[in-house]
Amino acid sequence: MRSAQHVSALTRFINVVGPFLGLLLVVGLFSLSPTIRPYFLTGANFKIILTQTVIVAIGALGMTIIIVSAGIDLSVGSVVALTSVVGALALVKGYSVLVAACCTVAVGASIGAVNGFVIGGLRMMPFIVTLGMMGVARGTAKWLSGSQTVNAPESGINDLMAASNPNQLFPLPLGVWITVCLAVLTVLLMRGTVFGRYIFAIGANESAARLSGIRVGLCKVAIYTVAGVFVGVSGLMQLSRLTQGDPTGAVSLELDIIAAVVIGGASLNGGSGSVLGSMIGALIMAVLRNGSNQMGWPTYMQEIIIGSVIIFAVGIDQLRQRARSRS
Repeated sequence: MRSAQHVSALTRFINVVGPFLGLLLVVGLFSLSPTIRPYFLTGANFKIILTQTVIVAIGALGMTIIIVSAGIDLSVGSVVALTSVVGALALVKGYSVLVAACCTVAVGASIGAVNGFVIGGLRMMPFIVTLGMMGVARGTAKWLSGSQTVNAPESGINDLMAASNPNQLFPLPLGVWITVCLAVLTVLLMRGTVFGRYIFAIGANESAARLSGIRVGLCKVAIYTVAGVFVGVSGLMQLSRLTQGDPTGAVSLELDIIAAVVIGGASLNGGSGSVLGSMIGALIMAVLRNGSNQMGWPTYMQEIIIGSVIIFAVGIDQLRQRARSRS
């Protein structure tokens, strides 16, 4: 009995501390090089890292909700591209910044609602549904833009990711603070509401959740809709960062987002995960890419590293699951 309790306590400890140790390890490894250390460990570079984290981190908030509920969303990258195109087109047509921003987020929420309806209402596999939506969203983005980038006029949206005083850490771009606020709201949603408890219950055992009276289908529609809102905000940040809507952009973004959530301690089997862990995971992904660029490693090397990290994170998740089942 005591050994089981020890294993459970150790598992919880690893879930909480593991992401922080991973972040320190990655920062430490890149800091070993005397060539890049003077540039890597600076306030200016940390500002770049935090800015680069925004898009993945906001997407990871939505993905955390989905993965905790034992789902998955492979359409995130394509939806980010589509929403950025929609926002850029709205600005080109002369709509106000508020209308363009609302349209961007609304498209993400609508696609999330469609995913949730098909997955929850028709009980189809999330993997297949979102894989199909990946193609639908990407194709729609190319259709709306004529397969060309849409250059948006100067607007207040550009200020979201604009970095003033680039040689210093502060002030941080507004997008970073928006990410922090959304993270706090997500924590309150998942830990302080009935809906949040339903998310964990569905992920832990969907059949038991259904038998206990939870309307699983309706909850899944809500889960994917909320996640779609976050994806829409990520698309808005993408538009702000690039100042254009690119139908071919955000390719493989979903892999970075899923990796961030899994590195942060969420289980692909559902039922466990934390917002703080996902945010640390997103930071780890940003540090990996930033450090790789500082080292002058080619893009294919970065892709190999990211892929290896994903495999490693899933392996750790499997070890956690086995330890939990033995306890």
